[in-house]
Amino acid sequence: MTPFGERIRQLRRSRGASQKEMAAALNVSPAYLSALEHGRRSPPNWAMVQKIIGYFNVIWDEADELQRLAEMSNPRVVVDTAGLPDRATALANLLARNIATLEDTQIEELYRRLEAMLEGACEP
Repeated sequence: MTPFGERIRQLRRSRGASQKEMAAALNVSPAYLSALEHGRRSPPNWAMVQKIIGYFNVIWDEADELQRLAEMSNPRVVVDTAGLPDRATALANLLARNIATLEDTQIEELYRRLEAMLEGACEP
């Protein structure tokens, strides 16, 4: 499941809507919505995210959060390390080989540490 899929599932369930009902309101198939929730589809385009935001009638921060989650929810990530240092390629391959074996707590810790490192690197 992707972060976006998890969030729309939470929102849908909290409002008591079925996938079939939500899919009909968005003019998509229930199969598409199911695949989106389970991370078997690429993230939706901007227009679909806007439809979903409208469906849930969310505004401001929550709408921004849905857009952000959609942008970071591609289940098939490609990391192009061409032209980068050899350690960048090694890091990408190490993660690709091992991500399926990591425990949820390990993934959370890696994510938290990497995010903190990158936020510090992006500051002026």
